[in-house]
Amino acid sequence: MAWDFETEPEFQKKLDWIDRFLDEEVEPLVHLDIWRAGPGSKPYERAIRPLQKKVREQGLWACHLGPELGGQGYGQVKLALMNERLGRVALAPVVFGCQAPDTGNAEIIAHFGTSEQKKKYLWPLLNNEITSGYSMTEPQGGSDPLAFQTKAELDGEEWVINGEKWFTSGARHAEVFVVYALTDPDHPDPYQRMSMFLVPRRTAGVEVVRYVGVGETSRGSEGYMRYTNVRVPKDALLGERGGAFVIGQTRLGGGRVHHAMRTVGQCRKALDLMCRRAVSRTTRGNGRIGDYQMVQEQIADSWIELEMFRLLVLQTAWKIDKFKDYRKVRKDIAAVKVAMPKVYSEIVKRAMHIHGALGVSNEMPFASMLIGSMVMGIADGPTEVHKVTLARQVLRDFKPDPGLFPAYTLPNLRAAAQSQFPDLAEEIRAEWAARAASIDAL
Repeated sequence: MAWDFETEPEFQKKLDWIDRFLDEEVEPLVHLDIWRAGPGSKPYERAIRPLQKKVREQGLWACHLGPELGGQGYGQVKLALMNERLGRVALAPVVFGCQAPDTGNAEIIAHFGTSEQKKKYLWPLLNNEITSGYSMTEPQGGSDPLAFQTKAELDGEEWVINGEKWFTSGARHAEVFVVYALTDPDHPDPYQRMSMFLVPRRTAGVEVVRYVGVGETSRGSEGYMRYTNVRVPKDALLGERGGAFVIGQTRLGGGRVHHAMRTVGQCRKALDLMCRRAVSRTTRGNGRIGDYQMVQEQIADSWIELEMFRLLVLQTAWKIDKFKDYRKVRKDIAAVKVAMPKVYSEIVKRAMHIHGALGVSNEMPFASMLIGSMVMGIADGPTEVHKVTLARQVLRDFKPDPGLFPAYTLPNLRAAAQSQFPDLAEEIRAEWAARAASIDAL
């Protein structure tokens, strides 16, 4: 039996290095808006490449990948411990080679791509030489695959793609898009109607209608895309025809857990700022606000919620490592996905409140973090869908009670126990009768 909450000393040294590296060298660049410059630009090459080199020297580049793809092949538990640190700093995933949507796109190309597709897109993505976009959701149907309208029709040796996509992740700097499209709209199995394609950005007919930001940001990176008679060769198909749903679930299963891992880091950051405020701000001449019980209650609630969520994430990561099959951890992944936006938003709201007017200003990160918590309730499937998944998985372990009156009521359980242990039941009844008689005699 092995229950262990300790980290291996050697890996702890890596985590300690990550903490120092993020604080001293990476986070300062966030405040320069360095991410506005994509790969290939002078500021990016000057600032980001040397940091990525240091990460590589530490053996921490793209740790979610196996050695055959240039990664360390770390399991999900180690990734969780890393990502809760990377989640504190917006630029960290880029510096460590694990930024979305490139990580997920690279993963599915590695699993389902042809040798030519891997040569053209996989290795440049893994080396951060190019970036990619994930073009799935649509204006008409969100992420509901049964409502998708974008079509791809085979015309000789080419696929012709027509339709619109909403909120294409990474669109601003993407060199290639992973595009979902209907190839078999009349297939009896609705989940085999779609296929996935690799579409270069410079293909004729690929249009960014506009870029979309999250919250009040003025320069978003998500794209409202329009594909008009976009012609790509027959071998632009990624995986099998009709296999988009299966490929997508392969991609999103791990992505949901990684979102949760990084959210732990964001929650920790909000709690740290809350505590710094509590021990720094004084009021009414009576000392620190952290000495007031209502503030203490908010800090205590936040710490408890964060630790419970963190343990749920780590346990889920441990199960993924153990079973090596996302389907066997579907219930746990859904639970993590459901808990994530609620814990995140509650901790951020408390941190915002304790900071007062400063907390709701643009001089603190809480407003964007609050929007981020709402994004976590939508990205990779809305919370409601995952609640349904979770409930169905839980209910599978229970059988219906055939009786009109539930067998699990206390009278029925007592009767069943008496039937199972008649001699013991009779002995207990006799003991109680004797005691009652002695009490009456008094």
